[in-house]
Amino acid sequence: MEYRYFGLNSGQKLLQNALRHGGFAVPAFNAYNMETIQAIISAARLTHSPVIIAISESALKYMGDDMLMGMISGAKIQPNEQICLHLDHGKSVESCMHAINIGFSSVMLDFSKHDIDDNITTVAEIARYAHARNVSVESELGELSGIEDENTFGTKSVYTDPDSVYEFVRQTETDSLAIAIGTSHGAYKRKNADEKLRFDILEQIQNNIPYTPLVLHGASSIPADFIKTINQYGGNIQNAIGISLEQLNFAATKTHICKINIDSDLRLAFTAAVRKNLHDDPSNFNPRQYFDMGRDAIRDYCIFLIREVFHSNNKI
Repeated sequence: MEYRYFGLNSGQKLLQNALRHGGFAVPAFNAYNMETIQAIISAARLTHSPVIIAISESALKYMGDDMLMGMISGAKIQPNEQICLHLDHGKSVESCMHAINIGFSSVMLDFSKHDIDDNITTVAEIARYAHARNVSVESELGELSGIEDENTFGTKSVYTDPDSVYEFVRQTETDSLAIAIGTSHGAYKRKNADEKLRFDILEQIQNNIPYTPLVLHGASSIPADFIKTINQYGGNIQNAIGISLEQLNFAATKTHICKINIDSDLRLAFTAAVRKNLHDDPSNFNPRQYFDMGRDAIRDYCIFLIREVFHSNNKI
């Protein structure tokens, strides 16, 4: 079914707007169930921010096609809200085609672990299919290490080669490019808080492809307050360090990074809220109550990022 039926926008429309006007990045928040979808859409509406709802292959499998698209339909999204539904880290042409066919308005084909010729050939194939349906395509050069889930992981980190990006974009006709400049998947992004993103590489890349929106994956900040709450109420997450908010703010406001992906932070916010609620009220066995706390925690953190870090509020 065509994505316009659900009131969605293509990712390319949102990202080109960010590139053209500058000073902000569109947040891409990962969702996994009804509560997370509700939280993301609520944050977008309260801040008048464009937003990308990112769904991984494993999250789509967990929810199921009909359930996910039923929830998107039930959200009553309007085109002027500028909300995009995006397949995050699609691993094959078939999975991207499937997402497009059920109503996604943007897909990422992640062939970054393959050699560059295979990457180009495969991305070009899905780009032809997607563009014929006005769906946008994101691809990736370079590799991110770390583990988010069974769908999103990497065993090594390879920076994006600035000298390869122009030909890659030209040959694939990708709409946006995810780059590797030092971020990683999961909650363990840094050996220490002093590690910095390679903004020198980013500068070279954006100089070589100035009209292509760039994407930053693995950009969660891993808030210490969430970790502290989780561990205080029975969790055990140790030595987790994320990307500093200062670096994310710089990327969003001063560079061609037009889309920043946040996943782990939302999981931590939800988990911290649920753990605290069940500790404070040990007699509670009503999922609606503690899931509501998790939903509010994600909504509030999304609002914080939109207003204070990505500056995408009122950018519709």
